[in-house]
Amino acid sequence: MTAMNVVHMRVKAGREDEFMAVHRAFQSAQSPGSRNFWVVKTGERDYIVVGEWDEMADLVRARPAMIANLDKLRPLLEDLGGGRGVTEPWSGEVMLHQRAETNVDSAL
Repeated sequence: MTAMNVVHMRVKAGREDEFMAVHRAFQSAQSPGSRNFWVVKTGERDYIVVGEWDEMADLVRARPAMIANLDKLRPLLEDLGGGRGVTEPWSGEVMLHQRAETNVDSAL
């Protein structure tokens, strides 16, 4: 069953280019079972990092590499407050996936 990990982060002012450089250098595709990896800007300095995996076991096996990458990011991140630290991570199995049908003519 497809698994996803989602992590909320807030980048310190003036450190966004470094933040993106660390993510560009991260070789998520080298992790077995990795399907997709996104960095989504959700606010002025807020980001959500999303990973898609073939199954939960693949995500679990990749955690040491993801934590090593996070260790590179920590100096660039602000504390989110409320006892959350610098990240707010979530992961689990996909329970519903809906995809819009693509009209071949409109996709060209």
